[in-house]
Amino acid sequence: MELTTFALLVLAGVATGFVGYLTGMASLVSYPAMLAAGLSPVAANVSQTLGLIGIGAGAATRAMPTLLAGGRRDLLLQLGLAALGGGIGAAVLLVGGEGSFQLVVPWLILLASLMVLVSPRLRRLQGDRSAPRWVYLAGVLAVSTYGGYFGAGAGTIYLALALLASSDAFKRSMILKSVLLAATNIVAAVLFIAFGPVSWWAALALGLGCLVGGNLGPAAQQLIPERVMRWLVAVAGVGLAAWLARA
Repeated sequence: MELTTFALLVLAGVATGFVGYLTGMASLVSYPAMLAAGLSPVAANVSQTLGLIGIGAGAATRAMPTLLAGGRRDLLLQLGLAALGGGIGAAVLLVGGEGSFQLVVPWLILLASLMVLVSPRLRRLQGDRSAPRWVYLAGVLAVSTYGGYFGAGAGTIYLALALLASSDAFKRSMILKSVLLAATNIVAAVLFIAFGPVSWWAALALGLGCLVGGNLGPAAQQLIPERVMRWLVAVAGVGLAAWLARA
């Protein structure tokens, strides 16, 4: 890989990490960048799965106290479920392919985006009561399985789950979203490495950029009102759903 291409992928990774943390739509930036660098669609998908791990790593180093606010044991449990789901999803993808599930994905992302937008009103209707913990944890496993299988918009779907089924504040849900997706991507990446083509230089370049962008995300979130953040996530989700529906 030429040095210029490597540098451009690092810059694309910074944008990917920043956008991915704030909206959950990292692949909107990373996937086109990988294709522009000359990778095949399969290699681009596999390589970006490796690179996107940097978002969660960057966010965790910036906001570790917030991340640990719910307790280490609970965090480890969620990370374990995210890793398990990532492995299940990646295995299903490698065995059976994407198939007709692609037809459902845009509607799933659209629904999650709207749920993020209206979650404060829905929580008030619930009397600010969270769902039973097992419901939320089962949701983490399901979303992580989707993340390992397809991945597009998984951050938005997780955020909607956290806002509706847990007692976590919006700020912590944002950070958890990125860290749990990193755990999902790590396990999925191991399987993809074993059975798919990886461009290591592209994955490294994207990962370095994502590390920086993911680290900047929590700082930027502090400057953006929560209501605006919800609209950013919702608009990005609707855009991704429309793009996938046309693809």
